Amino acid sequence: MLFNHLPDELFGPLAGTNKAVYQAVLLELADLFFDEDAVDPFIPRDLVRSSIEDAVVKYGVRHLAPEGDHDHEPPRSVAETAARIYRRLLLTGWLEEETRLYRTFVLMSPAISYVLRSLVSVARQGKRSYGGTILNVLSSVESAINDPEGRGLALQEAASTAAQFSAHLTDILLGLRELRKNIAATNDPQRILKGFFEEFVERILVADYKTLKTQNNPFRFRRQILSHLKELQFDPPKLAALSRHYQEQMDVTYVEGQNLVHQHISRVIRIFESVDQRLSLIDDFRFRLEKRVADTVRYMDKTTPGMSAYLQRMIRAVAEHSDEQIPLVASLYQPAFLSPRSIRVPPKRRPTPPPRVIRQIQIDPAVLELRERFKQFKARREVSVDKVGTYMQMQFAGRKQMRASDFSIDSIEDYVCFSYVRHLGSLGKQGKSLSKSYRIRFEDTYTCVGGMVECRDFVIERID
Repeated sequence: MLFNHLPDELFGPLAGTNKAVYQAVLLELADLFFDEDAVDPFIPRDLVRSSIEDAVVKYGVRHLAPEGDHDHEPPRSVAETAARIYRRLLLTGWLEEETRLYRTFVLMSPAISYVLRSLVSVARQGKRSYGGTILNVLSSVESAINDPEGRGLALQEAASTAAQFSAHLTDILLGLRELRKNIAATNDPQRILKGFFEEFVERILVADYKTLKTQNNPFRFRRQILSHLKELQFDPPKLAALSRHYQEQMDVTYVEGQNLVHQHISRVIRIFESVDQRLSLIDDFRFRLEKRVADTVRYMDKTTPGMSAYLQRMIRAVAEHSDEQIPLVASLYQPAFLSPRSIRVPPKRRPTPPPRVIRQIQIDPAVLELRERFKQFKARREVSVDKVGTYMQMQFAGRKQMRASDFSIDSIEDYVCFSYVRHLGSLGKQGKSLSKSYRIRFEDTYTCVGGMVECRDFVIERID
């Protein structure tokens, strides 16, 4: 049981009248005892006393309320206050002393150290990195699958991380519920708004819920995790290797190790398959909470003190005028300040899209054939320096000089290339080297080439 490992009066300082003081002191001692650079867990007593004095000065403790029969007079100095707190922590079991030769050291037992770490994590809870958590589960599952005989216990780590993640999702839901109860029990609009922005917007919405709703959702790796584990369920050799690894590392029988492997696999699958249901519950609580706060903001200006007297004076002033002097009101509708969609309106819940069957569209073979023919036609009409160079090499066929009538045109490609033979300079930078390899001289007569093109006659010469 719990109290077989913890002293009976352990939580006495945190339940008395000076609980805020002891909370500050324990947080300061946690930084001292849980220092990563500290190799020896035995801390000198003078260092512990000075840390308590620093916490007393930092917290601004002026006096301690009397606790017990021995505390009749208030402490007269900071050192006396620190000494009284130190004795109180020794009596309740938070600290233990051990003497080595002539020096006294202070330590914490393992159970109390674990309790203090848990309390510090509760007091200093911050933003959780869900992306890192999901990646940790994915890497642990992949390690266990790829090397079941050497890293099989990574599957146990994946199940533990997934369980902590599931518990934190539950904490988000319960935190929203508790915040909604506090808002419903408050009649002061200012306190409602303050609690909404401090507790919900800063702590829950920004730190937790927004992370789950971003485009870069950490659950994008969930499909891979479920796929790996479901394939592992139907892989007897790897399951047997994992069971043997559990048997060796945990000192259990083969059957017990096999049961633990299946238990860890099922736990991770259940947690990640139920994520959507948990998020829908969180979204429902969020919608109702924002609706409550939006209604409060909408009617805040209608409950201003003195509003009834102001309305009475206004009605009396209107009654003193005749009907002709009262201006006509076309509409009582008053648009919002910036747009018809005011900030007071809470965002609506997005409906879940209905499931639909995705069918592959069959394209008509005639359409595909027509597309292919268009592609071929476009490729035949495209002009490139390589095509023109190849055409001229085939036409020259070892000759040094040719006339226009010596060229042959047998296809569309030949026609396009011959059109650019007379204008090699228009091919740009890529055709600059090709145009330098030939010299062309035009004549005043016209000729017909291949029975297709009638152009000005020319003589083209290859330059070696």
